This record gives sequence, C-alpha cells and structure tokens, in this order.
Amino acid sequence: MSTTPDPTHWIKAARSSATGSCVEMRLHQAAVEVRDTKQHGQGPTLRLHPVGFSTWVTGAKSGELDHLAH
Repeated sequence: MSTTPDPTHWIKAARSSATGSCVEMRLHQAAVEVRDTKQHGQGPTLRLHPVGFSTWVTGAKSGELDHLAH
C-alpha cells in the first residue's frame, strides 16, 4: 500500500483554515490546477505549467508576493 497521495486528486494544504479560506490543487494533464475551496468545484480553475507553479510557490514563500495580501 502506497502512502504517497495521488497527485490527480484535489488536495488542500494541511495548514489551510477551517473556514474554507484556502485553495486546493491537483496535477491534471501535465498542468497544476488551482481552485478556491469555497466554490465547491463550481468556480473557475487556474491552470499553470508545473515550472510556473513552482516559481509562484517560491515567490510566495520568500515574501515576494506579500504586497498583494494587503
């Protein structure tokens, strides 16, 4: 039995809030898809190339995007 999650299923970060103010992601057809959990699968989905997604995550972790949260 594998303990690695299936990347094609939608996942949320372990640190996401209990109020649903988070996003969920999955790998689908060679792209990373991101959507708002509050839309319950009915809203738009952002599709990113894996390199672009990695760049976005790196920028978020380094604080490069903090000015957008104000």
